[in-house]
Amino acid sequence: MELTFSGEIIHWRGPSPYHYVPVPEAESAAIKAVSSQVSYGWGVIPVLARIDDTEWETSLFPKDGRYLVPVKDLVRKAEYLDVGDTVTVRLILGGPR
Repeated sequence: MELTFSGEIIHWRGPSPYHYVPVPEAESAAIKAVSSQVSYGWGVIPVLARIDDTEWETSLFPKDGRYLVPVKDLVRKAEYLDVGDTVTVRLILGGPR
């Protein structure tokens, strides 16, 4: 499954501070519908993600009925992104093919 959506970069100061893009509700519902086929446990789903010219492997994390896309610092720096920026994210569920 491949999805493309736009969202705002947020900073979550949880146990592991990181930057994320929340997946919108409709796309989160579509992911949840196939999650049992692509998850490797705990609801975590491997994906190949892309913002602009930068592509990376990561895993979606479930949070409050939606999913969060972790945005590595290397990605943010390569694309000159910061908290509050709106980005378009492309995801391929299950990781690279």
